[in-house]
Amino acid sequence: MTQTDTPPYIGPHDQVVLFDGVCKLCNGWAKFLIRHDHQRRFRLASVQSPQGQALLEWCGMPTDHYETLVLISEGRAHVRSDAILSILGGLPMPWRLGLVGRVIPRLIRDWLYVRIARNRYRLFGRYDSCLILTPDHRSRFLDE
Repeated sequence: MTQTDTPPYIGPHDQVVLFDGVCKLCNGWAKFLIRHDHQRRFRLASVQSPQGQALLEWCGMPTDHYETLVLISEGRAHVRSDAILSILGGLPMPWRLGLVGRVIPRLIRDWLYVRIARNRYRLFGRYDSCLILTPDHRSRFLDE
């Protein structure tokens, strides 16, 4: 991934999770983060939003084909299983215990991640458009 200095829309210490806004699995993950990230460490952006598109471009990732969750943290983009594990590490217990997944080699973790990601619409479904957010949820997303 090629990256310029600073990602657009976010500060140097912000952590932003990019997710597919029409994927039911991905939306479930975003709702999980909203529910369990009590310290509000993570901000969210759907990849279909203008902010998500700009951040994907910054990461050097495709803006029209989404097969990975992305965590942007400390000026780096984390993808696939590394993104999931990094996010779990930022959540309170018991979710932080998910970090034991790091003992599994990345090659195996990412192989499994890619299989689920490529079949996520078939397995979990998709929405016709991005979900409308509640006022509380809206505050967790990047502003335009």
